[in-house]
Amino acid sequence: MEYARLGNSGLKVSRACLGTMNFGPAGGVGVGSCEEADARRIIDAFLDSGHNVIDTADAYTGGESERIVGRAVRGRRDSVVLATKGFLPQGSGANNRGLSRAHLTRALDASLRRLGTDYIDLYQCHQWDPETPIDETMATLDGFVRSGKVRYIGCSNFTAAQIVESQWAAERGGTRFISLQSQYSLLARGIEPEILPACERHGLGALTWSPLGGGVLTGRYARDATPDRTSRIGRLLNSPSPLARAWAEDLLTEHNLDIANEAAKIAAALGSTSTAVALAWVRQRPGVTSVIIGPRTLDQLAGNLAGFALDLPADAIARLDDISAASA
Repeated sequence: MEYARLGNSGLKVSRACLGTMNFGPAGGVGVGSCEEADARRIIDAFLDSGHNVIDTADAYTGGESERIVGRAVRGRRDSVVLATKGFLPQGSGANNRGLSRAHLTRALDASLRRLGTDYIDLYQCHQWDPETPIDETMATLDGFVRSGKVRYIGCSNFTAAQIVESQWAAERGGTRFISLQSQYSLLARGIEPEILPACERHGLGALTWSPLGGGVLTGRYARDATPDRTSRIGRLLNSPSPLARAWAEDLLTEHNLDIANEAAKIAAALGSTSTAVALAWVRQRPGVTSVIIGPRTLDQLAGNLAGFALDLPADAIARLDDISAASA
């Protein structure tokens, strides 16, 4: 099993990270629909294969994702790098969201209760909060680390400038971020020009999400064919949320399908799958520490993990780089 240091820290993480946004019934942030029995089988298989990072958030499926993860890792908690996030609304009150000391303190304690643990290995700011001074946020997170409730801190969906500002705020004796979660795939390479270099300069490891482009890179979707309603894109297209429907429509572009077709051709030549090729491409990119996968079944987990055993040859990487260049 291959492990890597997460940013400028001594924390060792597997190259695969299990994302749990879909664990539990639909609700809150997350598509949901992976019931607890299936989710626990996925978690057990993931950990039994030697991988050690599990990522969740307080808002995923209305908090049920954290509860499922907490129950699943009980008994081997110390062998798991458990990551969760705070920021998103946890109630209707004005102070029930964001990165203020008031909200984060309540959010962390609630996550600890749902997870059934007394510490979080990696506590992450789910997104930037323009209404809270970053000095307040970083001081609050530093307090969590000093209290023993949190071991390391990270951020998610921050820009390069926001990363720099956060690390500067922590320089006066505080705790610095060691990780960034950001979207990255053959369909979304926007972090390459500024964000990945900022991570390298400021000691953050990259945990990348949506490596399969919402499922487009699995090869499951074809031109002029209506997506199956049970597929990820099909569920998004039939979601009551206009944002979810718009996101799905943006994924199914001609350019994205061209990239998916090229990945399929390379997979056929290598005797592999489109899923494994897409994941291997992200895993082999400079600056990527761990790739977040989000399987809903054991078969999907097995297909995903194949991408961490596949090393793409240089000519295949060059072909994928060329056809996806417009995504950078």
